[in-house]
Amino acid sequence: MALASCNGMSANGLVSRVAVGDCKKENSNVISICMGSTSADIEGLNDDMLKKFPIIAINGCGNACVNKILNNKGIEVSRTIGVGDVLSEHNAFSTDPFRLDDDGEKCVEIIKNKINDEMKQL
Repeated sequence: MALASCNGMSANGLVSRVAVGDCKKENSNVISICMGSTSADIEGLNDDMLKKFPIIAINGCGNACVNKILNNKGIEVSRTIGVGDVLSEHNAFSTDPFRLDDDGEKCVEIIKNKINDEMKQL
């Protein structure tokens, strides 16, 4: 299983990265994908490796950059999580793009639970 988190500089981007980091620590069968490295890999050296794993894309904003980067490289995404959509369903919001406060930590837990739910379905 591979998790691809948002690398954007928004509060939801931070929530995405922390939730993915937590899931990776808690699940020995999970790898995380560096979207910066994936985007910069114009030679496609990592594409074969990325195609070996089901990928869950965790997008911080509505631009869905994680999906776009992977799709542009011909890499299929198995599941997509929109952090903003999931958090609004729970009436939860993070506001700081650089530090997690109590609200941010609650958001991380919500997204982490959503990621775990999606992983169970794959």
